[in-house]
Amino acid sequence: MQINENRIVVLDTETTGMSGGSEPQIGHRIIEIGAVELLNRRHTGRNFHVYLQPDREVDPAAIEVHGITNEFLADKPRFADVFNEFIEFIKGSELVIHNAPFDVAFINQEFELLHQTLKTDELCKVTDSLKVARQMYPGKKNSLDVLCGRLGIDNSKRTLHGALLDAEILADVYLAMTGGQGSLMLDAEPLAVTSGNMAQNEEKSVIKRHNLAILKPTAEELAAHQKYIELINKKSGNQCLWEKLLAEASSTQ
Repeated sequence: MQINENRIVVLDTETTGMSGGSEPQIGHRIIEIGAVELLNRRHTGRNFHVYLQPDREVDPAAIEVHGITNEFLADKPRFADVFNEFIEFIKGSELVIHNAPFDVAFINQEFELLHQTLKTDELCKVTDSLKVARQMYPGKKNSLDVLCGRLGIDNSKRTLHGALLDAEILADVYLAMTGGQGSLMLDAEPLAVTSGNMAQNEEKSVIKRHNLAILKPTAEELAAHQKYIELINKKSGNQCLWEKLLAEASSTQ
């Protein structure tokens, strides 16, 4: 499988039970998949999210963690119903998962139950963000909540585990850990995404993605800015590009 190095899919799952190791416990199944797409290290707004009927009861201890009940899942599709759409969404990407062996084992089990011979790492390049965190912060706790606090990522909406919300949070955590989100230059075209056609915008710089306050200029600051632009325009012999752009913008309003 050819990997598109510019496309990252960040994924999380919820299951009917919690396994102590990397392998799914016998009979436990996936009940939710959430995945978000990053293209050139930017959120595209495109995601894959589904709840699944596991054909078995959800353990009470698991319900306490994610809040997904048997009654809620009763009318949901089965993995077989979303198999093709899921494969189409993840294939050829760098698939980022926190504690990847756990989720990958469950996904591979679902493949096996459908008598599919493929494996997740044959479809994608699998990156374990927990392994990345442990290399960056050896000897420290590296749960998703801890990493959010360490990196300044807002996880205030995470009262229960949910696959899509956790994938969205993990995407921000992973970008922060690995150099930040790509930033488009002013002259770049907007990032356009459809289900069948994903525009690939070339990134010019990389910044860390944080929740930054937006400070609007005061009337005095705007007046001072305009005065400075007029001074530049005068000294340049009416060749100030910014002044021309402002004049053109004013004439079209």
